[in-house]
Amino acid sequence: MEHETVTAPVRKSKTYALAMTALAAAVICVISPFAIPVGPISLSLCTLILYTVPYILGWKRGAAATLVFLLLGAVGAPVFTGFQGGMGKVLGPTGGYLAGYIPMVILTGLVIQFCPKNRVLQFLGMIAATAVLYVLGTAWYCVESGSDLPTALKWCVIPFIPGDLIKMAIAAAAGPLLRDRLKAAGVLTE
Repeated sequence: MEHETVTAPVRKSKTYALAMTALAAAVICVISPFAIPVGPISLSLCTLILYTVPYILGWKRGAAATLVFLLLGAVGAPVFTGFQGGMGKVLGPTGGYLAGYIPMVILTGLVIQFCPKNRVLQFLGMIAATAVLYVLGTAWYCVESGSDLPTALKWCVIPFIPGDLIKMAIAAAAGPLLRDRLKAAGVLTE
């Protein structure tokens, strides 16, 4: 009986963490398909959610939620931009950007964790994390499409920089507020 008392909160905590991670993955899956095509890459709100998730879940669970999203898409669920899914999308020319989501979330989450009160450093961390995303995605795009670097930058990076900066600013402003509201409501228990 005493053993159950000690382990019950641990089980509840693990169940809660899994539920919150699954909920975040579901939100990413719902938001990501809606996109505006801009050349080979689409403009979506997916990165806004990915910048915000580490504020709520931290970097580990944020990366786990992102991985769940990617795995669902890889097995064919229509969760990627334009309601696409499957290994063809993951291994295709834009697959490097999808794979780059995980290090982007991890780096963003680590900066948030180590600089919890400094939104400027959080914003700069998001810029650095997005640079990693751009490097991985652009390198993969060049290999898979046979494009040279200037062409890849023209179509896959430069048009997205202003929108990504806006998304980062929104996440840096709204993420801490959302986290605080969820904590005050008793939804987030960290």
